[in-house]
Amino acid sequence: MSEGKAPAPRTAKTAGNGAKPATRIQTQNREKILEAALEVFSSYGYRGSTIEQIASAAAMSKSNLLYYFRSKKLIYTAVLEHILDEWLAPLRTLEVDGDPAEEISAYIARKLELSASNPKASRLFAGEILQGAPMIGGFLKGPLKDLMDAKAKVINAWAEQGRIRPVDPHHLIFMIWATTQHYADFDIQIRALTGTGVDDPAFESTAKETVTRMILEGLLPR
Repeated sequence: MSEGKAPAPRTAKTAGNGAKPATRIQTQNREKILEAALEVFSSYGYRGSTIEQIASAAAMSKSNLLYYFRSKKLIYTAVLEHILDEWLAPLRTLEVDGDPAEEISAYIARKLELSASNPKASRLFAGEILQGAPMIGGFLKGPLKDLMDAKAKVINAWAEQGRIRPVDPHHLIFMIWATTQHYADFDIQIRALTGTGVDDPAFESTAKETVTRMILEGLLPR
């Protein structure tokens, strides 16, 4: 397994040894199911959603959907794994040889872009965590912890080299997660208070500049 990457969901076509690679149509149908499932799960939650709703949203029959995913649980897990894989990709790019200011700035920018482009994914993941992470607890304690520990070493190395001020790397990453995902998870509150949201390019630009400046001013040597 690659560092911090969620394992591929066991679908009807990928489960077991010796399974044939998915065709282009199968890949497209699987993506269509995951997109539809995100819409349904984010609207009704895991318990309130049904296979029939997801199949309808994906414009396919229930039997066709079950060819790709044998249960609602497998679909839900696959959606969460897809979200995590997309979200963690920017964190994986932090490297000890990179410039800390550039690396952190790019990470914040990408996280805000994800909040703007797919807020439903952020809210679905937040809901899973608030429920105690029943579906992805193993991933959090395993691959995600491994990735966090690896990137904590990168941040500590920057501090040891005098390129940033000493900081607890876990709390730094938590702070970036909290500030960037707030714009997706609390979108309704933000719109009520400001009249707009992070999907507005001007608002996103201001948010990115503010969050980046505040974090870098606390990190960079004076």
